[in-house]
This record gives sequence, structure tokens and C-alpha cells, in this order.
Amino acid sequence: MTQTPPPALHVEYFAVGPLRCNCTIVADRDAGEAIVVDGGDEPERVLTRLSKLGVRAVHLVHTHAHIDHIGALAELHEATGANGLLHHADMPLYEMLRIQASWIGIPVPKAAKIDDDLRDGDQVRAGAATLDVLHTPGHTLGSVSFGLALDRRTMLLTGDTLFAGSVGRWDLGGTSLEDIVRSIRTKLLVFPDETVVVPGHGPTTTIGTERRENPFLTTPS
Repeated sequence: MTQTPPPALHVEYFAVGPLRCNCTIVADRDAGEAIVVDGGDEPERVLTRLSKLGVRAVHLVHTHAHIDHIGALAELHEATGANGLLHHADMPLYEMLRIQASWIGIPVPKAAKIDDDLRDGDQVRAGAATLDVLHTPGHTLGSVSFGLALDRRTMLLTGDTLFAGSVGRWDLGGTSLEDIVRSIRTKLLVFPDETVVVPGHGPTTTIGTERRENPFLTTPS
């Protein structure tokens, strides 16, 4: 019997807001459904992209609760009705949006109810698109990364945990450099070298490149 191949998933990412957070859309265009990762700002731009792709967001997920990664949640939720998801350990940080806005001098965004928790080992689905949830504390207590299996490769959306040539800040409360390096080693470096990494800011990289060249990871633990 001839098997129907799985639908090709559409993945795109673009920088939003003054801090240029990478917002990612993972869409199954055949099913008309999508997941928005780190919708931190410019909600109209995100909504325009969803409309042009002919899909509706069913989940709004966040690698952590810093304002540049989650500030547009309320507006995106109101426009799409999609579920807003965040790891429970970052809920106190999400409740500090007003304080976070004052730190960087931007307007205070509306807050939204978080619909559900992101737990390590969970899967978030939209059509044939599946994000595997990896709890990677270190930048914040509730930081998560997402694994996405594509046709010929795997992609990791690492938020502010792992960057090209660097790691996220660990001095923002309740964590340490040891925490973030441990998360990267145990949850991210287990993926093959060719795995594409889309960080929360800046250019993409690969697991192999970071394993070989990232100064925070090349020294013995």
C-alpha cells in the first residue's frame, strides 16, 4: 500500500520589538493550524504572517517570561483565541510585567491568563507540527526550549538559553552559570551536530558548532 508522506511543515522566524526577539511560527498549512513561539511584540505583524500563511494559531508558547518574549501574549490571545502556555516556574516573572517594562522604558503591555503549564516532556501540537518541551532552567527558573522534528533535520528553539557563541544571562535572579550550562549539556547537546538552533536573539547556529566553539561549553564542566 502506498503511504501518504507527512505534510511539509512551514517554519519561519523574524525579530520583533526593540530587543529584537526571534518570534517563530511553526505551521501545518494543510491543517490550517500553527504554533507561535515567543510572540513578544508587534502582534499585528505576527497576525499578518499567520493570515498570509492561511493558518490560525492554536497555541502561543513561550521559552520564558521576560517581556520581550511574552509581551504580546494578551493581544495575540484576544485576536486568535489560542492557548497561552508558560512553564509554571516563570509565572512570578510574568506577574512582574509592569516592573519589567520600567526596566527597559517601554509601555506596559496587557497581561493575559496563562491557559496551561509547559512541563518537561510535554508535546505541543498543531496539525502535524509537534514541539517537544525541554525544561532548560538557567536564564530563568522556568526557561524551556522546544524541539521540532522536520523532514530531514531537527530544529531547536532555545530562547535565551543558548545563543550562537554564547549562553543567556544567568544573573537575573535565582539561577547560576552552572545551571544554564548543565541544562545545555543535558538537554541540548544530546542532539546531533547537524541540529539547527534558533536562539531567542541573533543568528541561527547548529549544535555541532556550539559543541566545538562555544567558549562556555568547550571548557570541562
